[in-house]
Amino acid sequence: MSSSIPYDEYSSGAEFYDWVTPYRARQDVGFFVESARAAMGPVLELGCGTGRVLIPTAREGVRITGLDASSAMLGLCRSKLEQEPEDVQQRVTLVRGDMRSFDLHRPFELVTTPFRPFQHLLTVEDQRACLAAIHRHLVPGGKLILDVFNPAIDRLAAPQTPGSWDEDADFTLPDGRRVRRRVRIVGRDLLRQILEVEFLFVVTHVDGREEHRVHDFRLRYLYPHEAEHLLARSGFDVEDLFSDYNKSPYGAQYPGELIFIARKTGRAPA
Repeated sequence: MSSSIPYDEYSSGAEFYDWVTPYRARQDVGFFVESARAAMGPVLELGCGTGRVLIPTAREGVRITGLDASSAMLGLCRSKLEQEPEDVQQRVTLVRGDMRSFDLHRPFELVTTPFRPFQHLLTVEDQRACLAAIHRHLVPGGKLILDVFNPAIDRLAAPQTPGSWDEDADFTLPDGRRVRRRVRIVGRDLLRQILEVEFLFVVTHVDGREEHRVHDFRLRYLYPHEAEHLLARSGFDVEDLFSDYNKSPYGAQYPGELIFIARKTGRAPA
């Protein structure tokens, strides 16, 4: 495992992040804000990005530290924070760092991973390193919310059509640029459980000029029992597993999300 901060894979599309329709409509913010308020103490958010969850949490009076590997995303978060009241700004600490090897020299009541940043860790070694770092930063009995998607076996098994794109709704930026995002899976490693994903942003400028930007990345999916065993091996007890942000139990829908609520135990990670 390398302890260096990875290449900033979000640099090409960071400025579009807050405008993409599926992200703007995502129903997880209230869930994470409620969880942070219930923690009654400082919160650490891994993969805080542009502050989509972090800033609403700070508005509710919670002290929160956001860690992210992307300087582009953190820059956008800082710009948004500058528009907030002073008391909100003072509750927030932003850190550029690697979720596998961070050391913030302070404990937290709650660590969260909204919108699947944990799935950018592509090996068990990296996953366990991240969970060990989280374990070190939690107070005794502190909690982790691990947010990953539930793999849909039927979709993984379906034949892949080369070059097939899905399209989101277009959106317009404040400066008048029109953006269309197209998404496709360019590779599936069923043995290592890794998806290779490509986002294409087609940007039409106000003068009619068209620009293409590509954001490539890989995600590793985890099956429910695999994630549960990984947490147990890393010093956590799973208290709840939800399939959505309304706290429906696992199995209430398919495939749904995998939202683990895990408490730090007295055991050190094995």
